[in-house]
Parts: sequence; C-alpha cells; structure tokens
Amino acid sequence: MTLPNRKPKPLDRDAALSAWWAGPLGEGLIAAESELLREALEDVFGWEMLQVGAWGTSRELLAGSRTRRQTVVAPLEFPAGAHVIGRPAQLPVTSDSMDAVLLPHTLEFAPDPYAIVREVDRVLTGEGQLLVLGFAPWSAWGLRATFSRAGFPPGMRRVLTEKRVKDWLVLLGYEVVSSRRYLFASPWGSGAVPGEGSGRYLRRGLNPLPAGAYLLKARKRVYTLTTIRPRFREKPVTIGGLVKPTTRSSS
Repeated sequence: MTLPNRKPKPLDRDAALSAWWAGPLGEGLIAAESELLREALEDVFGWEMLQVGAWGTSRELLAGSRTRRQTVVAPLEFPAGAHVIGRPAQLPVTSDSMDAVLLPHTLEFAPDPYAIVREVDRVLTGEGQLLVLGFAPWSAWGLRATFSRAGFPPGMRRVLTEKRVKDWLVLLGYEVVSSRRYLFASPWGSGAVPGEGSGRYLRRGLNPLPAGAYLLKARKRVYTLTTIRPRFREKPVTIGGLVKPTTRSSS
C-alpha cells in the first residue's frame, strides 16, 4: 500500500520524527520493540550486526544483540544514533561481512524498498539472519498512516504488507523462520500507561484491535551444487581371447 505522494523537507521530517519518538506513543513503541528484539536476538550470534536506518533517539534496538560488534548505518539527513553515514540502498559495507542485519521500519521510509533488500542481501553472510520491522496496512496504525498527510510516523512513505516482504525474501533465497505480530495499542492513544510497561504493545491472547506491526526473522540460505557423476557400465576385459566376467555377470 503506497501512501499519497508527499515530499517533506529532510530537516522537517527529521525534526518531526525526532519529536514523535520523544512523545508518549513513540517512546512506548521504541520500548516495546526493544523488548521484542531482545527476545528475537537471543539466538543471533557472530561478529558483526548491522542496523540499517535510524529508529529511535539512540541505539535502543540493539541493546539485546549478542554479536561482538553492532553498527548503525543511516543517511546524512536522518543520522540519529548512527555510527556510519551512508545510503541504505548503497551501503559502505564489504560484501558477505555481516552476520545479522536489522531493518527497523527502514523499508517504509525508502523510495525504493526492494533495492535496500537487495543491498542487505549483498552484505549478509551465508546463513546470516535478517530481521525486519514493519507496520501492518490493515490495522489502525496502517490506516492512520494511509490517511495522514504528513505520514504516520512522520515522513513514512508507504506501508508494506507482511506477505510482500516475505515474497521478496523468498525470491532471494531466504527462509522465513519466524513471524511475530505486535502493537495492540491505539495509534490515537497516549502511549504506555505508567507502570504497565510494554503490555499494551506486545500482549498476546485476545485483543480488541488487530496487530499494528510485525517482526519477520529470516535466514539467508546458501545452497551448494553437488556434482552428480555419470554412471558408466563396466567394460568387459579380454584376456587371451577369453572374456573376463564383470562383477555384474560373475554371479
């Protein structure tokens, strides 16, 4: 689902989104996603983890990472918490060098989201893991994003369905190992209730609202080709004018 055409100025978008992160809804969402990712990253190991795109005022989403090093790459006009400045679709990263990559709503703010997925595939090692956060179109959060002139959260270009992102990953040879839906708080509410924590965002069971977001976790599969040798019939050996029986004919 593509949102209406709008091109906010980079500085205006940066300021508006930063202000939204500091507000009650933004703070509640970042806290909930940090908790969600802490659980999702429990089995993600290795040397290098890369977050592509800024999300939050710092590097809260990587707090639960178990890799030796974590790096955030973000564009110049949107550098919150970034270690490296670079375009998400043209990462200044060596190919096949990252053990894990996180895309925190990055695809929804990009003019060409599939180009970012392809670029992430380039830098991710074989059997590396990719985590994608996205808003669900057919939810209260997705509908508010669709009908908001400035985008919701501010500056968001589109809402991508979970199925569409899965199709892109399968096309590139990934195995989607898990899918988690969350975000049950209203986008018109006041954020988390004091003392409640992330309950309204992450709670399981019966909920009055459909989930407003999803977390996809996928693994980059590398398939090696196995050479199949042609099967030749053993040629009979002639000795002194007699034919020596083969193993097939000697019984």
